[in-house]
Amino acid sequence: MPRRDGFVAGASKRQRRAIMVKPSRSETPSLADLRREIDRIDEAMHGLLMERGEIIDRLIAAKQKQETGSAFRPAREAEMMRRLVDRHKGILPLDTAESIWRVIISTFTYVQAPFSVHADLSAGDAAMRDSARFHFGFTVPFVPHMGAASVVAAVSDSKGDLGLVPAFSMAGAGAWWSALEFDAAPKIIARLPFVERADHPAGVPAFVVSRAAADALVKEVEVWSVRVAGWSTAATQAVGPLAEVIAVPDRAFDGAALLVSVPERGSIDRVTDMLVKAGASVRASALVGSHATRYRVSAEGARPLPTGR
Repeated sequence: MPRRDGFVAGASKRQRRAIMVKPSRSETPSLADLRREIDRIDEAMHGLLMERGEIIDRLIAAKQKQETGSAFRPAREAEMMRRLVDRHKGILPLDTAESIWRVIISTFTYVQAPFSVHADLSAGDAAMRDSARFHFGFTVPFVPHMGAASVVAAVSDSKGDLGLVPAFSMAGAGAWWSALEFDAAPKIIARLPFVERADHPAGVPAFVVSRAAADALVKEVEVWSVRVAGWSTAATQAVGPLAEVIAVPDRAFDGAALLVSVPERGSIDRVTDMLVKAGASVRASALVGSHATRYRVSAEGARPLPTGR
């Protein structure tokens, strides 16, 4: 159990000195001094990870009494990543810091409630594997699929697995999101990568599909399944400024099945109104998930700004 002074119970005096004592900067250090300082920091980081594990162990016990539902807390994870980006500085690449934190978060979530990541590889094996490993590490089992529908089916049959599905339209993919319309179905709970930049090492856009407690969801961007008749270029242009849309053909009524991501200050009613004005007919709509507003970071490393979607 962690002590009041911040150390893990049982930590040796040497470990405590390593965390607390910093070498003086009053004189130029030797290489040996610098390496000893690195060793001190490494030991401190390891000690803090073990302390985090102790707290997670207590958290598991507390959840059994106070909280039900999935171990995934999308809203909390989004806030943790925002704080990371906002405070990051120095020569350590943001990619590295983001990946380390994602692995820490995912691994400790796995410790609380083991889960697997199911990924649709039909858009490219390497890209989706890179995304899965960057965001969830190697401790969480990886299960490949060929097709989004297969991923959704696997997540639906599981107790708490995650699904990764490309967040763009692919020929022949179909409206896989229609399986999320039912109350008991899993939902879209996140969109990756959370921090977007041109040179992201795992930059393929992907939706995360899973079951999560209602109070754990982040609802900044709502994701809707919409079916329309009379889909046209005019309709596409009408909704483009209001929402991010994935469209696949629907044979009925010359229509389309849409996956519509509505930003925080938008509304699905405004989107459907614009569709009607553009000559389309809205046949059905259903909320199939939500996720956090993404952060977009410039190549110059400027302060991240919400994308609005």
